[in-house]
Parts: sequence; C-alpha cells; structure tokens
Amino acid sequence: MLGPLRRAAVAAGAASASAASLRQFQCAYHRSNERLLPCRDQEVSYGLNWAIAGRGVVVKDKVFYNLEKSELQKGGAAYTECLSGIPLHVRGNVISGIPDVSRAQFAKLLKLVTFHLSSISSLYVQDGAVGSSVECDAKVRVISDNPSAVLLLYNILWKTPDRSISHDTCPLTIYVASSISANVRNSLGSGSQYANGFAAADIERSSLILCGKAFADSAMLKGALSALTAPVLSARGGLPFPGWLLSFGGSAVLLFAPVDVIKSLKLQDVLVSTDSGVVVSPKGSNVLFATKAREPNLFTRPTQVIIVSSDSTDALPALSKLSPGQAAYHFLAGYCDGKFIPAYSKDPSPLDPIALANSLFSHLKEDNTPTYLINAKSSGKYIDGKEFVRLIEVLLSNNLPDRKSEDIRVGELKGKYKSFLSSKFGKYLPKEFSF
Repeated sequence: MLGPLRRAAVAAGAASASAASLRQFQCAYHRSNERLLPCRDQEVSYGLNWAIAGRGVVVKDKVFYNLEKSELQKGGAAYTECLSGIPLHVRGNVISGIPDVSRAQFAKLLKLVTFHLSSISSLYVQDGAVGSSVECDAKVRVISDNPSAVLLLYNILWKTPDRSISHDTCPLTIYVASSISANVRNSLGSGSQYANGFAAADIERSSLILCGKAFADSAMLKGALSALTAPVLSARGGLPFPGWLLSFGGSAVLLFAPVDVIKSLKLQDVLVSTDSGVVVSPKGSNVLFATKAREPNLFTRPTQVIIVSSDSTDALPALSKLSPGQAAYHFLAGYCDGKFIPAYSKDPSPLDPIALANSLFSHLKEDNTPTYLINAKSSGKYIDGKEFVRLIEVLLSNNLPDRKSEDIRVGELKGKYKSFLSSKFGKYLPKEFSF
C-alpha cells in the first residue's frame, strides 16, 4: 500500500509528465482489419505508459506492446523495400567520415520527434536486445509510429523477456518517426540523399532517431546499433569486435576480414551470423544481431582468431601464424590488394581503433589464443569457399607449411604497411605491434 507521501509523489509525477493527464491504457482488445490484436494487462500498460513518458513520449490513445510477427502483420505491418545510403549522423563517434550531430541539434530533434510520437493515436513498443547472450547484451526499446518499422527491427533484435527493460540500468531507445513532416526530415541536411529520411544517434544518450524511411536501411541501422551498444557491452565485461564468428568443428573461430572478401568467399554455411559484430566476454562469445535461430545463444570463447588479407602479388603466404603484436598490426591495417580497408572503418564507433587493437592484443596474449593470417588471393584471384575451409582445417590441425624466406616483395609490402599506419596513428602505434 502506498502511503500519503508516496501517493502525492506519484500524483505530482503524473502531473509533470504531460499537460494532459496520462490515462490508463484500455485493457481489452483493439479491433484492426477485423482481427483482434492482443494488448497487455492494465498493470503492465500503466507501468509502460510511465516508462514511455520517461522517454518524453506521452501515450495519446493505444499502445501495442511486444507483438509477435504474425500479430504485427495482422495489424498492417509489411516488409518494405530495402534501402541503402540513408544518411546517419552520430554524436560521440571517433571514426572519420561519419557526419556529426551536435548536442543541441540532437536535443532539438529529439524534442520534435517525441512531440510527433505523442500525437499518434496508435504507438508500437517493442523490446529486444543486441547480443545473443543474456550474459552480455544491451537491451533496446523501440517506440514507433509504424508497425512495419517494428517488423524490421523484430528481425534484427534478439528476443528478451517482458519487463527486462525495466530492470536494465542502461537500455537503448530507438525512436521511429516515419510520418514526421518533411521540414523535420530536412533538419540535418538536404539533397537527394535525404529524400527518404535520415538517422541520428547520440552515443552519450543511448538514443537513436529514425526519420522517414530510415528504418528500411538495415545496414545503416546495424552500424548505428553497433556503435550505440559498444559502451554498454564494454561496461558489462565484453569486448565488442567488428568481426564474424565461425562455428567450425565444434570450435568458435573469430574472423576479421573486409565485407567484400566475406561475400566473395561465400561462407554462409559456417558463419554463425552473416552480420558483422562479435562480443567476447569472460563466459563466452556471441553475435550482435538475431539469426534465423531467433533464440539467444552463448558460444565458447574463440579457440582461434583469423585475420584475412588479400594480396595478388603472393608476397603474403597463403597461411601464416601471427603473434599477438602481429595480429593487432594486421587488424589495424586491413590490407586488401594495395588498399587498406580496416574492419573497424566500416561503421561509426565510440572506440578508438588503437584501444580496440590493444584489447585484441591483450585478449590474445592472456588467453594464448592461436592467431593466423590467411591470404584470400592466390595467383591474382580470390580463393573459393572450399579452399578457405581447407586452410582453416590445416590451421586447426596445427600442420602449417614451412614459411619461405623473405623476398623483395615482402619488404615492399612492409613499407606500405608502415607508411599507412604511421600516417594514421603516428607515435600512438604501440611498439609491440609489428608486421
């Protein structure tokens, strides 16, 4: 039972949440398209309304909470055309090439978006998680004006129990404002690239805003979620890496490679997830985004680490073993046939590349994890998936071929590596890192 002071505090909180009083969610069923969409009980809906109000959104009429895929589709959700190239602005990113958004700009945009969502008669709220293990994940709450957006996010996020968000200390919030006015959609930029909307993320606020059709760009969305959840996963003892996890012969193998190389090798059968993003924690490893299995899963800590480069000159051997310092060096370089395309440069991140490489170095050294370099090219052409798998079998058997003596091509390649990494990191490159 609430005492008089507690009741007064609750009443005062209700008054401040909105100029219009928050009314309790109507317990019953909402009829849409002549089908019944189940809603939650009154106790849950009242608490949910308060939780949403804490994110700046006042429930005007109805909320549909944690609907299943079939329920979303009955309510009008449909798979929309996949988009790419939606602009993403990030506050708190340290990777160059990603547009910024100031604290003031994000705050103003958030105010406009929450006002818009508060005017919508039917809101959709969906909870999920980034990270396939409850041992080390980041909880996510979606507040949307569009069931189709929730349907897409349903396929990206891992399932999480009802009310788990309320028990989480730092959940991420995604605001979807698909029907917001064009003036707001153009607030961070103009031109053809903004025609379908944009996304804005504030890592400090643990918040992501999707305007217009931005929710339909799954690649951008996953990149933004990777950046936003990295601090949470790190705080919970995880090491978030921009790599892939392979399940191979009962072993978990951590793989670093450019996206184009992954696609060319056609490794879908051995990849735990086709999406980049792995978290290594003291209790095991997991992938960031949902797979077809849908149920969260924790894998063993990586028994091997593989870094893939591609070199048409054959200066790099097909397969070679690396020390922790060499692994960190090649991770930072991301050599790809004359170009340097590091795995960490694809998406925004709050983690400095040197700090990330140091984490990899320490992990490999402490766990004494065997690490290898595979050259994805042979005689100027990409090797196929079967050959790549054969090379993994060779390294798992610890039957590596003898390394040939270094020739002039290796010396030239070393010079390219040194020139790139020195220009990028200068004196901050640790002395333990080497070719």
